[in-house]
Formats: sequence, C-alpha cells, structure tokens
Amino acid sequence: MINKKGIHAAFIALALTGSLLTTGPAFAAGTLTVSSPQDPGSWDPVDTFLVNWASVSTNIFDGLTYRGPDRKLVPGLATAWEELDGGKRLRFTLREGVKFHNGEPFNAEAVKYTFDRLLGEEGSKGPQKSNYAAIEKVEIIDEKTVDLHLKAPDPVLLTKLAGYGAMIVPPKYIQEKGEDYFNTHPVGTGPFKFVSYEPKVAIELEAFADHWGGAPKLSNLDFRFIAEPATAVAELQAGRVDLVIPPTIPIGMIPTIQGDDKLEIVSTPGPTVYALRFNTRDGITKDPKVRKALILGVDRDTIIQSILGGQAAPIASFQGELSFGFDPVMKPLPYDPEQAKALLKEAGVAPGASVQIDVRGNDATFNEVVQAVASYLQLVGINATIKPYETNVLLNDIIPAGKTGAMFQQAWGGWTLDYDNTAYSMYHSGEKWNPYDKDADLDKLLESQRSITDQPKREEILKQIANYAADRALEMPLYNLNAIYGVSKRVKNFTPVPDSRLRLTDVTVE
Repeated sequence: MINKKGIHAAFIALALTGSLLTTGPAFAAGTLTVSSPQDPGSWDPVDTFLVNWASVSTNIFDGLTYRGPDRKLVPGLATAWEELDGGKRLRFTLREGVKFHNGEPFNAEAVKYTFDRLLGEEGSKGPQKSNYAAIEKVEIIDEKTVDLHLKAPDPVLLTKLAGYGAMIVPPKYIQEKGEDYFNTHPVGTGPFKFVSYEPKVAIELEAFADHWGGAPKLSNLDFRFIAEPATAVAELQAGRVDLVIPPTIPIGMIPTIQGDDKLEIVSTPGPTVYALRFNTRDGITKDPKVRKALILGVDRDTIIQSILGGQAAPIASFQGELSFGFDPVMKPLPYDPEQAKALLKEAGVAPGASVQIDVRGNDATFNEVVQAVASYLQLVGINATIKPYETNVLLNDIIPAGKTGAMFQQAWGGWTLDYDNTAYSMYHSGEKWNPYDKDADLDKLLESQRSITDQPKREEILKQIANYAADRALEMPLYNLNAIYGVSKRVKNFTPVPDSRLRLTDVTVE
C-alpha cells in the first residue's frame, strides 16, 4: 500500500512533469565555448565525483530526477515516483518515447542495467558506489515501471538520482563497445550528444534534436580544458571562450573582467567549501591539540577579506549555509596565536617544527590562501612548506593512498546540498577521502542518520556529526566560496548554478 507521503510525492512529481517538457524553437546556429579547469579523464558516470565532470556531463546524460538552479527536485527520465514499504521501496514511472543518442531505446532494462553496473564490479572501481549503497536491487515491473528496493530508507536518494553515478547509461552500446570506449565516447539521453574528445584539450558536443525536453537553442557546445587561470581569462577577453566556470577565476582577476565592457562577472552563493585536512595518522598532526593549535593560529577572516575580496564566508564545519545539516550555532575557532603557541608547547612541539601542505598546483586563488596560512603558522613557530601537485595526481594518487603531508587541500561541492554527502565521504572509515582516520563512534553516527526519514531528527544527528568532527579538529575549515563565473556579454539566458552542474539548453549566443 502507498502511504500518504508517497502519494503526495507522486502527485507533486506528476504535477511538475511538464516543467522540463517545454519545447522551444529548433536550435539556431551558434557555438558556446566554455573554459573548464580540469579534464576528469573519463566521462563514465561511475568513475568520478568531480564537478568539472558534471559541468559537461549534465548536458550529455539524464537521471531519473533532475535538480535545476532553483534547487528544486523535478522529474527527469522518471515522470513520477512514490514511496512504498515505509521508504524501503521507491517506484518510478518512466518517461516514454525517449532514446539514447545512438538510437537505443530508454526503458526499464536501461535503468536496471545502470544500477546493476553502478553497484557491481564496474562501479567498485570508482568513487560513486558508496553514495548508492542503500539500493539492494532494481526490479522491473514493466517496461515503464521500476522499483528500487532499499536495504534501509535513504532520505537523500532522490536527490542523488539527479546526478553523477546515477545517470542512466545505454546497455547495448556499452556491451558492444566496451568500458574503455565508453569512457571516452559517452552516450546518454541528454540535450547534447558527443562529437569528439581530445584528452586534456577539449570535448565537443552538438545539439540532440530529439531530446525529450526539446532541442537546445545552441547548435554546438564546446568545452576547453584550460588549467591555467590567467590563460582562461585571456581567452575570455580575446573572445575565444564565452564562459569561464568555477573555480577558475582568481579573485585578483575579477576587476580585470569587470573592467572589460564585453564581459561580466556573475557570482552566486554556492555549496563549495575549502579546508586544509589533517593527516591524523602520522607526525605532529596526529595530536588533536596540535591540530587545534594550527587552526587557532590562522586568521581566516582576514584571508577572506584580503585575498578573497569578500567572495566567501567563514565556516565552522566542512559545509556552508546551503547544506542540510548546517548548524548556525557553531562558530569557527577564533584567531588566537597565543593560545596556539600554548597548545603547541603543551603538546611538546618545539618552535621550528615543520609541516607539509599539499595543494592543487593550478588553483591560483587557493595558492594565495595557503601562502597566507603558511605565514600565519610561521608566527606561531611552525614552518610550513607548500607542495603543489597536478590536480588529478593529488586527487587520484596522493590523497586516497594516504601519501600526503601533514595537511592537504580539500575542496568539496556537496552537490546534494546535504551534509551526508560530504561527511560520510570525509569521515567514515575506509572511504576514499578518509585515508587516515578511523573512529567507530563517528562511523555509528554517520550510519545512523542514513536510515532516518524523519528529517528534523536526521538534521540533529548531522549537526552532532559536524560538532564531533570540529571537536576532533579533523580539518582546518577555511571558507565557503561563491560560485564565480566569467561571462561574455554575447551569451544570453545564462543562469549561474551554485554547484556548477550546468544545463545549457536555453543559452544562446549573439
């Protein structure tokens, strides 16, 4: 029997079905060129967590649900859904008449294949499987109806289905072409289809005229991978790039863009937070007193104003105000260098002790921030050396393998706008982004909130997790940065999104 909550959810979903079905005019000639700071290396939805993957792939793939710039969840490839069995089963009614870019039909078999693959051997190779661990199996009811059977209710699952690993993929295409080919020749049901890909250079897309939501207004959509921020801004000024997406633009270059009458800065509060996470296993940062001392020794408010131009807000936990689970009562540790020195002395750390801070080499703004952090630490007797890495090396080889220095850069979008997405990945034992720490009590807290559908109760547990992590000083929380876009004024109908998941179907260029 469908409970009232399930009926209500299904009714809302049906009522909103039309919101993505508005069919605009046929696409006009026009190419939008976007500068992205990073090539994710694979376009397979199960292979990545990177927002720069989503900036491209939100245009190639669709999920069962969709969340737009207004942060509201609406139908995607499912026109409706209902909650059954006390939240342990979700039934989806699938959109009819949808085809993948290769002509393969979208149906219940494609949904089952997608999730069997995600939760199976192929998904185990990437970072997305744990986000969907609540799914026990997918049952096909008929060609337009599927049930997701859950091990336990997952209050964030409907949002997770709108992005990343849950994007629906074509079974026959992958089976015929193979996994490696799919990584570099993606096929989905989205508004743009793949044309070509040159690793670390560009990926080119073209409008998919038969998209179920109507054809895009652009004919072509090109993404260039430009790691160097100054180069990206120069290309924007020269007119060879129309849009520069976060987190590329250094704060110091905002006035340059604003001073060009052909360009503009578009900024919106986003979910992305920055921290220097600690190696809690080795060296002086194994001691929580030392970790707290390092936090107390850095004036983060001054960094935000002087380096970030006020385009950020301080944080007390590894989340911003958009996050479900944000605790407004929590306050960041104050800047107190004298207390920092006292804690270091108490921990037996002699003046002149060294720490290594690992960062992404192409993040110009954060490199300025970390230089300021190092200067502050020098004032309390800690010599910090900064070690830059190529982004993919740091994220794929150094951090997950537990090969960092005492501190390492972590930027996290928390695209579900739910602290679970961040906290579980950062703090649960055995997770890819938690190579050092094991805490049974924290694991229990993280696991307990995942099965609770009572949202106020779950929110209280998430706040408890945030406070617990802060008490243990698992990272130095720095700031919640705005999503900053550099845009050519020839671009029309562009809506900035807080999580960089761009859906560019309504954009035009003059």
